[in-house]
Amino acid sequence: MYLAIDTSTDMASLALLQDDSILAELTWRCGRNHTTELLPQLMHLLSQAKLNIKAASGIIVARGPGSYNGLRVGVSTAKGLALSLGCPVVGVSTLEAAAYPYAATGLPVCAILGAGRSEIAAATYRQQRHRWHQLVDEHITTVDALCSQITSKTVFCGEISPLMAAELKERLKQKAIIPSAAARLRRAGFLAELGIKRLAAGDFDDPATLQPIYLRRPQITKAKHL
Repeated sequence: MYLAIDTSTDMASLALLQDDSILAELTWRCGRNHTTELLPQLMHLLSQAKLNIKAASGIIVARGPGSYNGLRVGVSTAKGLALSLGCPVVGVSTLEAAAYPYAATGLPVCAILGAGRSEIAAATYRQQRHRWHQLVDEHITTVDALCSQITSKTVFCGEISPLMAAELKERLKQKAIIPSAAARLRRAGFLAELGIKRLAAGDFDDPATLQPIYLRRPQITKAKHL
């Protein structure tokens, strides 16, 4: 059994897989409550599937970009489980997991997450000749700058606000393919598929050194001096 954990943003997701089949999956809006909700939801999912966490033979975790607290909780939990269970762990880009459902289109797939300050985190992937690969690394940009770099029909996915979707459509016209909000929902099942491929190839991460992808440091408010 494999466990996939995604707490990158306000939307969290868990999945249990075995023999290429999803045994159970749970996706919910946790807001900023990753610390208090992740383990209870995991226990609930295991109970629903009538499984024991000790049966896990691999842990897959979304390592960002995303929210500082969410990534910290998810990656720390994944590393802790891997060490306690003695099983391998694999960290997968959150943007890659968001883009992967559209691999079969054969088009460039640009995954987007809001990054605050009117900025976005983005990365682009494409499947060509049955090989899924990254075209553009994870980076911080703006919708305006992103649009200026698009030269062909592209699928846009991830957490795209209505305002962002409208701007993409206005700027790129027919070049922008934007699936519905329901279709864009990030699911741990796709995260698991990517991670299992790496596990099968023996491409593990070291739990001691696996770190989230933050892209920039979290905002920290300095204490006021009286």
